[in-house]
Amino acid sequence: MLILLPPSEGKTPASAGPAVDLASLSFPALEAARREVVAALAEVSAREDALEALGVGASLAHDVERNRRLDEEPAAPAHSVYSGVLYEALGYRTLTPAQRRRAEECVVVVSALWGAVGFADQVPAYRLSMSTALPGLGRLASFWKPRLAEALAERTAVGLVVDCRSSTYAAAYAPPAATTVAVDVFRERDGRRSVVSHFAKHHRGELVRHLLTRRGKAPSTPEALLAVARERWEAELVAGTARRAHSLALILRD
Repeated sequence: MLILLPPSEGKTPASAGPAVDLASLSFPALEAARREVVAALAEVSAREDALEALGVGASLAHDVERNRRLDEEPAAPAHSVYSGVLYEALGYRTLTPAQRRRAEECVVVVSALWGAVGFADQVPAYRLSMSTALPGLGRLASFWKPRLAEALAERTAVGLVVDCRSSTYAAAYAPPAATTVAVDVFRERDGRRSVVSHFAKHHRGELVRHLLTRRGKAPSTPEALLAVARERWEAELVAGTARRAHSLALILRD
């Protein structure tokens, strides 16, 4: 089983430690591309219009400043740097040692800066969205798409892929449709169903935690994932097609 996560917008910088070693990150075939993005991001972050170019407000100026020196900033495991709603619900720190090992084996974060990293890879905090266009590289989703397709091909060729990414990050890589299940969250009220946006992150995080902490074998098919989800939620599975992944709907009722 492979679990794909998006990065969190908010990140927790490491307080101390060595800088990132790009050669040591998972998926080493992405090293050259990572260096290109790091350099382009530093260039944009040094411009007078950096905040506008990166699509952030003045309150994040310090994060943008950090982008200029990522080769010097202290790095920490991805599971501690990414600290948004999904990651809080996943709760890596409260996992047992065995569950942490499972997380580090199963979880991959698709990132605008790194392309894809393992859960235990050491990275610094940064500010960059997959929807951003960088000079010389263009839109990052388009930049990463062919590179991730090649780098992740072997990792996603066997077993179930549980895709918990948002649409922004899903645009950068499409795993094999036949063995991939995208996770969506819906709220049903008075017989009408609507998409849950912000709180979807929380429930996706809870689903990932359930997958990591439950006893028994990891699900290996979309149908098995549905059965696992139903241990905790009301859930439905929509079968995919040759080009579209299966969809697991977690249904919340008022």
